[in-house]
Amino acid sequence: MGADLEPGTLLAAYRAGIFPMPIGRGPRIAWWSPDPRGILPLNGLRVSRSLRASLRRFEIRIDTAFAEVIEACASPERDGGWITPDIIRAYTRLHRLGWAHSVEAWADGTLAGGLYGVSIGGLFAGESMFHRRRDASKVALVALVDLLAGNGASLLDVQWTTPHLRSLGAIDVSRDRYLALLADALDRPPVPWP
Repeated sequence: MGADLEPGTLLAAYRAGIFPMPIGRGPRIAWWSPDPRGILPLNGLRVSRSLRASLRRFEIRIDTAFAEVIEACASPERDGGWITPDIIRAYTRLHRLGWAHSVEAWADGTLAGGLYGVSIGGLFAGESMFHRRRDASKVALVALVDLLAGNGASLLDVQWTTPHLRSLGAIDVSRDRYLALLADALDRPPVPWP
């Protein structure tokens, strides 16, 4: 419990396999290292026939609407919402410094869905995703996996598996296995974000 959300604190935490999450919607921060830990193997993404068809309906953009993505992820109308104004400020600052990124699915000139997370070496620590149109967040995830796999990344951390993420290929690994995968990912060159 405690600590701050300064860039150095956040980056040190991710490098140690830890991430922050507020307790409720208040200012108290807890630091987590789940066991088991959810990851999405970059060679294990499941793309259904209907999702493959949806890929053609969206334009993918990177980092063009980070603020809008994190605000949509933080909507208080979402079940289990945990993204507080302090989290928004902290990750927006990480974005300005080049560590946090958004992958966005656009349709008809409108942001339809997306995700954001933190990129360090060959690690992408996914934080949250949202959609306003069917399959938009999944399309953003497909684009993220393509970007990571095509640029030598090795680890997509999804923190905890959910039924939705399991349906896309996410798996649980032990904390020890996660930390070994993390060490390998951190030794890799950074992904060249467009």
